[in-house]
Amino acid sequence: MARFVVRRLLSMLVVLFAVSVLTFLIFNVIPGGDPALRMAGRQPDPAQLERIREDWGFDEPVYVQYLKTMGQLFSGELVSYSTQQNVVAEIGKRLGRTFSLAIGAAIMWMAFATALGLYTAIRAGRLSDRLLTILALVGISMPVFWVGALMNYYLGFKAGIFPNGDYVPLGEDPLEWLYHLILPWTALSLLFIGVYSRVLRSNVLDTLSEDYVRTARAKGLSERRVLVRHVLRNSMIPIVTLWGLDFGAVLGGGAILTEAVFDLQGVGQYVAESVDQLDVPPVLAVTMFGAFFIVLLNTVVDIVYAVLDPRIRLT
Repeated sequence: MARFVVRRLLSMLVVLFAVSVLTFLIFNVIPGGDPALRMAGRQPDPAQLERIREDWGFDEPVYVQYLKTMGQLFSGELVSYSTQQNVVAEIGKRLGRTFSLAIGAAIMWMAFATALGLYTAIRAGRLSDRLLTILALVGISMPVFWVGALMNYYLGFKAGIFPNGDYVPLGEDPLEWLYHLILPWTALSLLFIGVYSRVLRSNVLDTLSEDYVRTARAKGLSERRVLVRHVLRNSMIPIVTLWGLDFGAVLGGGAILTEAVFDLQGVGQYVAESVDQLDVPPVLAVTMFGAFFIVLLNTVVDIVYAVLDPRIRLT
């Protein structure tokens, strides 16, 4: 177990290093990627450009700029080229909003998908199964920004049932925090509920035909215990894999459209604005942040595998 953890930690460092190098290089080689040009304004003179390059170190070799940028990132002193604000501080101010959106939506899509997937597998071929299958496919087909915009307009702006965007911190007012996030959670969850429920339904139907399930029933175990302890437990393994990947991606900026539609001003919205301005420090910091969570959650998923299925051994 210790060797497995050490190996995964080392692979995590390699992945983070590769992601940081690629992100930094991409934004330095694309046309118009020179930050000095954007910082100097529309009609800069050569002397002003040279002064900016010297002050910010843009005249140094690329590898020196990379090492300097990474040192500033890990020391918490990285500054945006466009706004001259501390990037780590900006991410810290927005982190609670993104965590609130991602965690709440992840719990919602996991709970609903598990219930729907198990129910449709038990009722396979019946009318309720077909109706829920259609609803799941509709949820998968609808873009998040379109669903969010419809919810925000009809339920927020016109009907006034829910707030029309904005965010209230959890520590300030828990009820208002929940009230403001119901629509964003729902909009972000619909796609995942549809996908997860279909995958789980298929896995449950396959597992029901396994020998150990028939043996459990022959022993006289109740149908509920067979479904929960034997069928669902083993069918959840692919779902756990998907959840680990999707949750990490949502935390790392995958909720950009949801944050933008509901004006949550989270990390995803911050990096979207930075990409638009070709601002390397915020993009690099958020990319590293997202890559860290994706790799970390993949490691956690591997460990959860062993809990869900004793046949799996970590070597």
